[in-house]
Amino acid sequence: MNRHLVLLSIAQGLFLTNNVTFIAINGLVGLSLAPVAWMATLPVMGYVVGGALSTGLVAKSQQRFGRKGSFQLGLLVAFLSAALGAFAVLTQSFWLLVTATLVAGYYSANGQLYRFAAAELCKPDYREKAVSLVMAGGLIGAVIGPNLAIQTKSLFGMPFAGAYVALMVVAVLSMAVMSKIEFPPAPVAKVDDDGGRPLGEIMRQPVFFIAALAAALGYGVMNLLMAATPLAMQVCGFAFEDTAWVLQWHVIGMFAPGFVTGHLIKRFGVLTIMGVGVLLNIGCIAVALSGVDFHQFLFALFMLGVGWNFLFTGSTTLSMQAYTPQEKNRAQAAINFCVFGTMAFTSFASGALVTTQGWTWLNWGSLVPVLITGAGLLWLARKKASTA
Repeated sequence: MNRHLVLLSIAQGLFLTNNVTFIAINGLVGLSLAPVAWMATLPVMGYVVGGALSTGLVAKSQQRFGRKGSFQLGLLVAFLSAALGAFAVLTQSFWLLVTATLVAGYYSANGQLYRFAAAELCKPDYREKAVSLVMAGGLIGAVIGPNLAIQTKSLFGMPFAGAYVALMVVAVLSMAVMSKIEFPPAPVAKVDDDGGRPLGEIMRQPVFFIAALAAALGYGVMNLLMAATPLAMQVCGFAFEDTAWVLQWHVIGMFAPGFVTGHLIKRFGVLTIMGVGVLLNIGCIAVALSGVDFHQFLFALFMLGVGWNFLFTGSTTLSMQAYTPQEKNRAQAAINFCVFGTMAFTSFASGALVTTQGWTWLNWGSLVPVLITGAGLLWLARKKASTA
């Protein structure tokens, strides 16, 4: 763990502060401004759609400006989109809020690359732990995000306008942190270097396919249930402070295991740890289906967070077996596009399903992608065993 990894962990935490605050407030602000209730999570959807649309652009900016320049550009977008979000709330404009979150997706697409950049700040045999430890920096977001939403929700006379202003400050702090990180230079292309294999060939590898599948579906299920939780808890009569507490423990579950996930992957193997992530997702759904008391929301979302950590850290580590340094920008962009595309669908579906079908059917439906992920991991494990 060197100084640059520590700073990148802090940047990851500030990135998650933005994410957690967005998740905590965007659905509720959307519900108050939307023309009809089922459109409540469109601002959440805008965030991930913006991320999906930005993956190619971010890959090009990474190639042109390097890690540091591209990350700083993303933070500038974070500052401007938060300012636009505050203005949207103050003017009570639903569609301007959706636009603000759509623009913020560019920052999200940048922030999703922090975990890959972590592997470049250490020796190759330490990269699993580096990815895991930088992911653990998200604990900062777990603590700050919900409390930021609570403490600033009543500023400026409009609910949650102050939260968007606070995120402008978070973006500035993150810029200061990022300015102190020195990333290694990109590999110098040789005269006879064609830049690696075409993306289609990279994606057809079983290891890459399952890594992308697990990342996308793991993030999709997490997003489906997390985005719906504030709405479901409001319907059940819980105060916003209760919702913020549940989300805080959910994000703790997402990132606290980062201190040990890398060690577990090294000891037991990446597919085993990802399989445990699938089982934790199944456990989350079982708890959520058992009732709608506060402790059931709390335990379900905590298990969901830990399951996501195992799946997402594992899929990031697994994917690194499938591409070379020359291929990293397009390979990582492809994975993130799959993630954001799935999240876009689940962000919309979460609001539509929880407001029309209810929390119970939402959880039953989330079993399908969880079981698909588990089947994919079993298939890859058998394939690896047969070729060993």
